[in-house]
Amino acid sequence: MFGLSVRWSLTDAPPGALERLHAYVEEVSLARFAGLDGLRYKTWRAREGEWFEGTYVFVSEEARAEFQASFTASADTAPGSELIGSPPILIEAFEVVAAVRGPAGFRSSARFEG
Repeated sequence: MFGLSVRWSLTDAPPGALERLHAYVEEVSLARFAGLDGLRYKTWRAREGEWFEGTYVFVSEEARAEFQASFTASADTAPGSELIGSPPILIEAFEVVAAVRGPAGFRSSARFEG
């Protein structure tokens, strides 16, 4: 499997940026990526005041490369960039060595249970 990490800095983001990112993921982004051909899964991760990141895992290197090229070309105007007020600080391809599903399972959700 082939992955891509896209990270934005939240260090200089406007107040409330992370809350707006949560709403965007729940209302728009989750559905958009649920239908992306070649995508195995995507996670959205954040550390308040530090960073916001999308991590993508694709079925093939070609699917990852196609998405990466498309995203990189428009990264400055991507919704995350607009909500944060700056472009990503990292767009990095990687190889997934392994993935396992634990006994608790996995469920697609805009928010995980506490």
